[in-house]
Amino acid sequence: MSDFFQESLTEQESRLLQPFVTNLDRPVFGFRNLPEVVKGALFSRYSRSEKGLRRILLDEFIKAPEADFAGIVGSASGNQADQLVAIQKAEAFYDRVLIGYGDDSVAELGGAHLACEGVSNIAAKALEDSRLGISPLEKSTRYVPFNKKVNGRYLYYREPAIMVSSHAARYEASLDHLFDTYTALIDPLISWVQACTPKEESTSERAYASATRAKALDLLRGLLPMATLTNVGLFGNGRAFEYLLVKLAASPHPEVQELGLAMQQELDQMIPSFVKRAKTERGQAYVRYLADNGDRTAALTQKLTADLKTDASAMVQLVEYDPNAETKIVAAILYPQTNLGFDQLNAYAAELSAAAKLEIINTYIGDRAVRFHRPGRAFEETYYSFDLLADLGAYRDLHRHRVLSQERQRYTVQHGYAVPPELVAANLAAPYCQALDRAAETAELIGQDLPEAAQYVVPFAYRVRWRMKLNLREAYHFIELRSSRQGHSGYRAIAQAMYQQIQTVHPALVAKMHFVDLNDYALERLASEQRLDAKLQQMQPPLSS
Repeated sequence: MSDFFQESLTEQESRLLQPFVTNLDRPVFGFRNLPEVVKGALFSRYSRSEKGLRRILLDEFIKAPEADFAGIVGSASGNQADQLVAIQKAEAFYDRVLIGYGDDSVAELGGAHLACEGVSNIAAKALEDSRLGISPLEKSTRYVPFNKKVNGRYLYYREPAIMVSSHAARYEASLDHLFDTYTALIDPLISWVQACTPKEESTSERAYASATRAKALDLLRGLLPMATLTNVGLFGNGRAFEYLLVKLAASPHPEVQELGLAMQQELDQMIPSFVKRAKTERGQAYVRYLADNGDRTAALTQKLTADLKTDASAMVQLVEYDPNAETKIVAAILYPQTNLGFDQLNAYAAELSAAAKLEIINTYIGDRAVRFHRPGRAFEETYYSFDLLADLGAYRDLHRHRVLSQERQRYTVQHGYAVPPELVAANLAAPYCQALDRAAETAELIGQDLPEAAQYVVPFAYRVRWRMKLNLREAYHFIELRSSRQGHSGYRAIAQAMYQQIQTVHPALVAKMHFVDLNDYALERLASEQRLDAKLQQMQPPLSS
């Protein structure tokens, strides 16, 4: 930083820049009050110019008449229509700036926040399937009851193909029954939870009410069907959005295709230069490629596996791991500290005793005081593959992890459903199971005519099979986070089983995975709510004397 070259600015230039940069004279600064199309084009020039970024903004944008910079930025807080016209007028200029950079990574320099409201869980999972470049946030089934009605109707997606078929009445009746049951069981289940876990004197009414309500909603979420409408917020870069739009267009679900078109329309107003290829012939060719390959692969798979029978599976199965993991990780630990080649270090590590390897591994991990102290990149050298069979509610929670590979099978009722033992103890399991059984019959009946659309009927309680592949470094994060007390019991059991199975094959590598919680709790959220109380108390202004 001491050798930072400060580009000189005139008083007028400083005035021009001041609204758009966080400072005028320090080597680290940020941008503000700039549309994404400007920021993306600005950064794309950065790597091919000897100028500093402030000077590029001045010379090539603010002072460039063809950029219409004043038109875009000047109307940013004014009339939206004026801003859209200005952006469209200037788009050709920014395209010329960007066109010299053939690398698709340039499209990662512009981003957008997007809200997708009133979409089904089928569509929500399609949005969240994008692992990299997209950060999703979805409406919670733990904190929000999903029994609201609008104009006398529950909020679930009425799939068009079903609604024009002979199945329409049965579809609505089955889903209404699921929501009716969900609604009817909330209050008695909260009462039962509170009776089983009386409030302690040290616990506030707010924390207790929130924790017991969350527990009840957690137990009942299995009744919610995949048609349930939810809200998803997304932040992503242009490149990720462009690929997401292509994938949505290739979906077999009309709702998902229409959602992609609606997203394209809004992104065209925010980052048009970065998502325009999704609607070009190149983008449409990609859509056809994905859709056609998916159809052909599905047809071939059905042909080849038609005679195979589904067998019972454990909830969590470690299906693949590297028997040489310790040796490879030791070599990876040593590598950045030497001038030796990786093959040479791998051979050296292979000759070390188990005790020597353990010393290197434990030294590298160090003393982990909290779970946020994660091992370094050497732990990315080995991978674990799991085959998982668990309820859709647990899948939805675990699906959001980004730094791993997940791929699911179809939403189906063929694997049966899970009944929370608390519902049995509360004598509320009978209506719960009756609603699920009725939904299964409807899903199978619709599936004979409309197999894709039938997935909307499947409730969260039914099991889905999916595979997960993750490296050891991510396993530390995933398992310690998802086994923590405040988590849902469904996915806590998965994280706990993953830990135990990795421990069986590689005990030395997880010896310092100290923050795996193997306990069970009556009120998972209570401790978190109590910590929130403490924070709220600290935020209270002191009483005046």
